Amino acid sequence: MYLCGFISYMERPKLRPIEAFPVELSGKKFVYLRDPLHFGNDVVVSPALVEVIRYFDGAHTIRDIQAEFMLRSGELIDSELIEKIVEEMDEHLLLESEHFKQVRSQIESDFIAARVRRPAHAGTSYPAEAENLEAQLQSFFIADDGAGLPWSNGSGSHNRQVRAVIAPHIDLRCAGPCYSWAYRELASGAADSETIIILGTSHYGTGGLFIVTEKEFETPLGKLETDREFISALRAELGELPAGDECAHRLEHSIEFQTIFLQTIFKGHKMPKIVPILVTSFQPLIEEVDRPLEYEEFARFTTALKRTVSNWPRPVSFVVGADLAHIGRKFGDSFAAETRLSQVEQADLEMLKYIESGDTDGFFRFIKAEKDRRRVCGFPPILTLLATIDRVEGKLLKYEQWSETATESAVTYASLAFYEKR
Repeated sequence: MYLCGFISYMERPKLRPIEAFPVELSGKKFVYLRDPLHFGNDVVVSPALVEVIRYFDGAHTIRDIQAEFMLRSGELIDSELIEKIVEEMDEHLLLESEHFKQVRSQIESDFIAARVRRPAHAGTSYPAEAENLEAQLQSFFIADDGAGLPWSNGSGSHNRQVRAVIAPHIDLRCAGPCYSWAYRELASGAADSETIIILGTSHYGTGGLFIVTEKEFETPLGKLETDREFISALRAELGELPAGDECAHRLEHSIEFQTIFLQTIFKGHKMPKIVPILVTSFQPLIEEVDRPLEYEEFARFTTALKRTVSNWPRPVSFVVGADLAHIGRKFGDSFAAETRLSQVEQADLEMLKYIESGDTDGFFRFIKAEKDRRRVCGFPPILTLLATIDRVEGKLLKYEQWSETATESAVTYASLAFYEKR
């Protein structure tokens, strides 16, 4: 971890919010430090080094860290060594510092200026090579628990117009076949779509409830063109677009994962344009209102979106990237997820009844009553969809739970379709 170059050490170093995982290399134990925002470099460090950087909290001075380390280990660590560790951690952009702020500012400026949003998860969550990705996506449809190939005979609910689908946004490696149920319905029931509005959970965004981008989305399968004409019409209805942080789109997977499925089901057909919209936390709604349309920003946006869709001269459909409950120790619970899976399923299925029936207020009341204790991260985009579409019949296609044994945690998710009422 020794690097060239000199960075003046900080008297009170502060570690940025990073993730730490135990790893084993050549039979020895280490700790993997990961920057979830991908500004800094991921590094592997020894457990002994972790005992030093644990005090990089912005409150401890170099001398304080020496004293704390001496107290815990009985060993004296040289101040110059601590300073060297600070320099190297800052070089990796893992500390809150002027150096980090400058690099972050440049990365975000470059992203804002770019016309194309590059894939952030190719090569990790899914293959970066088109041929391998196509094979993986096809395998999801034909898996034992998959929905069957789109466009094939007997697939989908034929003769029923699909207005919207809800698909998971959890890692494809966990839930790929579950995605296929939503996309088979979209392929068979919305083949004439020329504009697809993608509503995704924002895990990073700030500054407003809704974050719209006009960037094209690039994947290993090509580019999806954004419907700038539709966004202009939406802007006209609103008077202005929400002032959300567009950089939230830089790493967000909830929309990216939907784009590769869209490219799969429309391969060989006219590819629709997309309208990518991230939806941030709705905690202010839960705390302040009894009905979602009583919250001005939510009401303004969903009303404008609904009006734009109804006035649009070409076929429009919706895709929502949304997971459901997040429980267990990884998410802050004091219990192991396995002990509550049946209760969570019962609550999920009760909640999904409101979603299937298109009951915006009922869904909102359900989340509000339980104070979102199951951490339904798809709540914001799903609520947005329900407030925007009408005259539909929803249907639950597939419900699943995924457990992570190592962290005693679990995530639940589902695929649903919304059909034009007969």
